[in-house]
Amino acid sequence: MDRRTWAQDVLRCHLCETPGPPMYCDICHTHLCKACVGEHLSDESKDHKVVTFKKRGFPPECSQHSKKLCELFCEQCNTPICVHCVSSGEHLGHKQVEILKTLQSKKDVLQRDLDDLEKLIYPKYQEIVSNIPVQKAELHKNSKKLTTALDKHGEDLHREIDIAIKKLKSDVDEMESKHLVVLDKQENDLKCSIAEIEQSIADLKKSLNSNDISLVSTYQSRVAEFRIMPPKLTVSLPRFIPQIINKEQIYQQIGSLSALSIKTKEHDYAMDSPGAESSPPGRPLINVPRIITDINTNYGESNRLRGVSCLSDDEVWTCGEDNMMRLYNIHSKLVKSIKTKSRNRPDDISVTQSGELVYTDPSDRTVNIVKNTQIQTVIRLRGWVPLFVCSTSSGDLLVVMITYDKRQTKVMRLSGSTEKQTIQYNDKGQPLYSSDFSDQIIYPKHISENNNLDICVADFKAGAVVVVNQAGKLRFIYTGPPSISKKSLKPVGITTDSQSRILTADRNNDFIHILDQDGQFLRYIDNCDLKLPYGLCVDTRDNLFVPERDTGKVKKIQYV
Repeated sequence: MDRRTWAQDVLRCHLCETPGPPMYCDICHTHLCKACVGEHLSDESKDHKVVTFKKRGFPPECSQHSKKLCELFCEQCNTPICVHCVSSGEHLGHKQVEILKTLQSKKDVLQRDLDDLEKLIYPKYQEIVSNIPVQKAELHKNSKKLTTALDKHGEDLHREIDIAIKKLKSDVDEMESKHLVVLDKQENDLKCSIAEIEQSIADLKKSLNSNDISLVSTYQSRVAEFRIMPPKLTVSLPRFIPQIINKEQIYQQIGSLSALSIKTKEHDYAMDSPGAESSPPGRPLINVPRIITDINTNYGESNRLRGVSCLSDDEVWTCGEDNMMRLYNIHSKLVKSIKTKSRNRPDDISVTQSGELVYTDPSDRTVNIVKNTQIQTVIRLRGWVPLFVCSTSSGDLLVVMITYDKRQTKVMRLSGSTEKQTIQYNDKGQPLYSSDFSDQIIYPKHISENNNLDICVADFKAGAVVVVNQAGKLRFIYTGPPSISKKSLKPVGITTDSQSRILTADRNNDFIHILDQDGQFLRYIDNCDLKLPYGLCVDTRDNLFVPERDTGKVKKIQYV
């Protein structure tokens, strides 16, 4: 048989071409049947190592010494070695083990990986991907349900508008009818008077043309009676006074869609390896919080520090009472400064998921974003003043704002420059947030989004942390732990960490309250000598940054 066609046929003995040879020479790389093994070994011009076909290629040839087989494995060098390698001293002092044991241990690892892939991971991936069509179907079903609900709500609103317009039209018809009655009466009265005047004129002409003394003598003048003109009818015709169409009120009347949230949680599908210890579900609070470092800034009593937002674990944006926003690193070095577009001071700052700085400008009524050193206006409000802001996991902005007269406060969700949601009242129609109508100053209301998508507002004047869910429904109001005797809570800053804990700075007591995501008090941070904390943020490692308003320091605190 032509050996060039072997690859297209079954394996055959190199010498006699018997199919399915059970033996193999590792050095000569030839297949052998048992009958031909002796003949192959008889060639003493070179070394031979005949093994069963399943053990072929083991041990391997040494890469450094030709035709020498590796019987050992150097663990430090992670490579097979032969006796010449050992005698050369190159692997002196290295741990050397039998290559068969190494092969077996590595195959055990491969087998475990194969078992994990075949029995655990691959089925899980199949399960996950098989659920995607279900999610798509549910998405389509939900969208159809929302569209139907919107259509129905639209029809209801149109019906109410039609009823209102019909009522106004009916009022117009009724007023016209009443007016016509009056005009008809006046017209009839005037026609009667005109007929009488015409008769008087005819009588006078007849008398003038007659010499009948008796006719002339009986004439009685009615000129004085007719000189009294009938009363002039003054009617104020009705006018239609349309209200200015306020789109914001229309949107509020229509309602809103809750924000779409798409979050990837890697741990949802994570699986422990067999025999591995499971890690704790969250990072617990440490017994004694400690200050990691103090960041000294240029702020102080003459330019008080009013806000912080983490750019990274090592850098934090700050703002105060001037028109500059400053980026400091944890070594107190000023990295960058940006002046506001309007030259007014910013009221609050936040950093987006992509690292862009956002700030509010109450004097200019704008929310702005800094992109590549260029400041772009996200939105300019009418009738409302933006105060505090935070960036959300979905890329939206949550903005706390008040009316010009300070009578109303609300939270607006912005997607780009589009208003997606307004949060202002509870289910009973009562305001969720305090107003500053009777006050000379505007009190802070810092805002933060939690990992569970709750919206948390630190309402200083109300002395409360107000938490609503993603749809804007009130979940709870925290006013301090009831069992601990302290001054009343006055929150001036709020943030949340990776475990959905809520942290708020308390200006009345100069420490930090830590709550769980359901508003249960966990502990204070009261051992770090805080002085007038104002604003909070956490980095990716759950380190807390606390700015001190009058000292201008930003304290980085470890609490987990």
